[in-house]
Formats: sequence, structure tokens, C-alpha cells
Amino acid sequence: MRLIQFMIQEERIKTLNDKSPRDGKYVLYWMQAAQRVEYNHALEYSIRKANELKKPVLVFFGITEDWPDANQRHYYFMLEGLKKVSKALYDKGIRMVIRRQSPDDGAVELAKAAALVVVDVGQLRIQKKWRQNAARKIECPLYEVETNLIVPVEVAGDKENFSAGTFRPRINRQLDKYLVPLKHTKPQVDSLGLKFKSFDIENIYKAVSKLDIDHSVDKVTYFEGGTGLAKRRLRDFLKNKLDKFDRLRNDPCADCISDMSPYLHFGQISPLYIALEVRKTSGKGKTSYLEELIVRRELSHNFVYYNNRYDTFACLPAWAARTLNFHRADKREYVYSLKDFERAKTHDPYWNAAQKEMVLTGKMHGYMRMYWGKKILEWSVNPQTAYKIAIYLNNKYELDGRDPNGFAGVAWCFGKHDRAWSERPVFGKIRYMNANGLKRKFDPDAYVKKIQALEGA
Repeated sequence: MRLIQFMIQEERIKTLNDKSPRDGKYVLYWMQAAQRVEYNHALEYSIRKANELKKPVLVFFGITEDWPDANQRHYYFMLEGLKKVSKALYDKGIRMVIRRQSPDDGAVELAKAAALVVVDVGQLRIQKKWRQNAARKIECPLYEVETNLIVPVEVAGDKENFSAGTFRPRINRQLDKYLVPLKHTKPQVDSLGLKFKSFDIENIYKAVSKLDIDHSVDKVTYFEGGTGLAKRRLRDFLKNKLDKFDRLRNDPCADCISDMSPYLHFGQISPLYIALEVRKTSGKGKTSYLEELIVRRELSHNFVYYNNRYDTFACLPAWAARTLNFHRADKREYVYSLKDFERAKTHDPYWNAAQKEMVLTGKMHGYMRMYWGKKILEWSVNPQTAYKIAIYLNNKYELDGRDPNGFAGVAWCFGKHDRAWSERPVFGKIRYMNANGLKRKFDPDAYVKKIQALEGA
């Protein structure tokens, strides 16, 4: 078992350029998608390589002010986590450099004195672009290490999978190999003496105020960033909620969800760590939760990796686009504008409550998010406009928007990863949801009161 624990599976590691090894002052870990110290295969690989070369590890993080649709809410949560990452790295004898510049440019600059560079994996267009750009310019080996998925995306599937039903057996066949603990290694050479200018994030409010970003969306108080807080929420979930998860996960009044998605979004906690902790339990909801964490979440990464149109109506399967376009001109009972939706000014108190939950807390309950997306489709002038509105709102207010899970969640409301259902106006053959369906699952009026209490807090 010890050998297995020590191993980083070779399929996690990809060489992004063909540069030869060279002597350098340090091994550079370009941290971007995995903003944590624990259970970080990319950091661990960097440390092991540095120990082999008898060199220190330098960690770099680039704060881009141009991340699509990001605003003050997202940056505040991210910097809360990065502040704790910097402290944890310091305690391991590793220097962290944070700079206000495009991450690829910063990596290229710091790589000039590096023996080799390691970066974590990101499947979004902007993340791929950064890594491709850096790979062209860096004059030493650049390795990409997967650590935010349990099974590397190309191992789980060699093409886009169109449903959980086709994806599930493919990924389940790989789990015995990849669901194994990661052993952490101590750096042999201290890097704290290395001198670099770094963007000061000690005072997060002050740091965020300096950034040239959208400051119109306030930070949230319901969530605070950082690995330690993510683990605390996870422990509470496993102890008090997992037993009820299978039965009550679709009830937004029951408080039986893990709230891991904001932390997974920023890479502040490892999905592998979560899965291993869940597997240790005997909770009745274990199987259902692992289905969400592994099959559903990693299906969303498969979608984004293989479908470059992941944030547009064009990403939908042919049958879904065809049926929605066929019903494009159907008469809508209600039609709302983006401003109406954003201000929660619809006729439906349940939809309005869901929108307010997202704006207030930075996260909407998963079942309500499905209803929310379906109703945007029903109440928009056409399905293409509805898609743009759903993406816009999800990206703007959700802490876990702007990532594979967020894009797949919106797409699901329009037929992605689903099948054709009975045909009806506006929706065509897309799965339908209504308020009566909510009432069969839980008490939606109690949900409205719960959100009203949040508003008054």
C-alpha cells in the first residue's frame, strides 16, 4: 500500500513542450487551478522533482484581472484561500510569489531561472490558452499535472460523452487505480530566502480594491475561502448530513448538501480527498454523493474539454437544438428581460427566491438551480436569449459559476446530458419542470420564507 500511496499515476502527467532539462535556481510550480497545498499532485510532483535535483521549489500564482465574467465576489473568495495557501507553503519552507499579471506571462518570466516548470490542469479555453502560450515560450521542460479530477479527463473518455449513462461505466472502470491516497513529501531545500516582488494580499479588502475588476457585486459572508474551512464543512456534512443526503438532497429547506462546489471551483479542496473521506463512512447517502462528485462532476469536465462551445447555445446536442428551434416562436405566457430576472421580478415567488439565494449567498441549491434554469428558458423571448441570460446570471453571482460544472448545469436545463421527453409548447422535447413538481419534493413556501429571512438578516 505504501508504494501505491507514493505514486503519482503517469497518466496525470503530460509534457507540454520538448525542451531539454537544464540547470536552474529552482523548480517552479505555476499554481493556478489547484489553489491548495494538501492533496495537490502538481505541487507534490514539483517537490519530488526539486528533491531529485536538490533544488528549492518556488510557487507562482498570477492574478489576472481579465478572467471572463469574474467580479469582486469571486476575487475576494479566491484571495481568502490564497492567503492561507501562502501561509501553509511558508510553513513547509516554500516561497510563494503572487503577481498582478496574466498567469502565462508571469510563468514565462519566472521560468527564465527555473530548472523545470510544473502547472496544474485547466479545461476552460482561457486556461488552455495560457498553458499553450507558456509552452511555446518557456525554455525548460513544462509539465502539466492533473489534480482537480479523480480520473484524468483523457483517461475517462477519448471523446465527448453525451450522458451520464455512457460515461459512468467508463469512469468507474478506472476508479481502483485513481482512488488512492497521495503521500506528501517534505522539500529538502528551503526557498524562503529567494527574493521576489509579490502582490500583498495580507489585507484582502485592500488587495481587492487595487484590482482593476468589476466591483459591482459584493463579497458574500455565507462562504469564506480556504482549505481548512472547506474541510470543516466536509466534516460537518459527513457527520450530520450524509445519512440524509439520498433522501433529502432535493429539499432546499433540509440543509443536507455538502456545499463543496465553491471550494472545488477554486481548487481549494481536492475531489480525491473528498471521495476518500466519503468512502470511509457508512453513511446511507454515500453512493449517491459519490455519483455527484465523480460521475456527474467529471462528466462536466469531459464536456468542456471536448466541446469548445461549452458556454453557448451551440454546445447542445442536435436533437435539443432542433426541438427548441422548432418551438422558438411559440407563444409564452410570460416574457421577462434580463433586468427582470436579475432583480427577481417575476410572477413566481419560488423562482424569485432562488435568484435571491444566489445573489445573497453566492450559491443556489442544486434542485432550485434546475428549476431556475428551466423557467428562464420558458419565460425568455427565445431559447438563444434564455441561454445567454442563464449563463450571464450564473457566472455573475455563483461562486461556483464560470467552470465546467456551472456550464454543464446550464446546458442540462436545455437538454444536455439528458434525453428527449414528451413534446410540449416552448420546451419541445426538453425536460419540463413546474411549481407543482417542487411541491411534490418539498415545501416551496418554507423555502421562500427561508430566503426572506436571509434578506432580513
